[in-house]
Amino acid sequence: MRVAKRRKVSNMLGLAVLSTLVAKPMHPYEMAAALKARGKDDDMAIKWGSLYTVVRNLEKHGFIEVAGSSRDGAHPERTIYRITDAGRDEYADWVRELLGTPEPEQPKFKAALSVSGILRPEEVARLLRRRVALLEAEIAGRREALAGWRRDVPRLFLVEAEYDLAMREAEASWTRSLLAELADGTFPGLDLWRRWHDTGQTPPDFPEGDPHL
Repeated sequence: MRVAKRRKVSNMLGLAVLSTLVAKPMHPYEMAAALKARGKDDDMAIKWGSLYTVVRNLEKHGFIEVAGSSRDGAHPERTIYRITDAGRDEYADWVRELLGTPEPEQPKFKAALSVSGILRPEEVARLLRRRVALLEAEIAGRREALAGWRRDVPRLFLVEAEYDLAMREAEASWTRSLLAELADGTFPGLDLWRRWHDTGQTPPDFPEGDPHL
């Protein structure tokens, strides 16, 4: 697998900022409002407290530049930024990399599954059933919202919502299949798992090392 390129500004908030400035020059407060209005904090991990630091770093590396300033009533003067040619190139290159190069991701659900042996199979099943119920409710809501958006919004601006829905549906489907194995007793090692808890022991590490290697 290819290693991701080291970028001068690697915080995903930097990509989000560049995406707003392509439309028009803005001051940071306006950038944050635009990103929130477009739901970008749902599309990528954004830490709003680092916005001004990211903006300064983008300016430092020549991806954006000061276009002027504005004052709104009693508010302090705000610096307005615009994207540079270098910033447009960086924005496009970053998107190309993210679209074309898969990177390992570590969702919290995956982390929890990797250590779930600390719980009895029955408790794991109960928690997974609750997760599936919540997922199904979320999926239904997202399907309804997406159907509404499709009436007015070009699909180009909805593909990330389609992807998110597909990932939720896939997670729910996989979790249901795991639940079925736990319910009908076909999950490999289920008796051993129960015995660990019946004897007051916790599951040891996989004896041959990482089974995925």
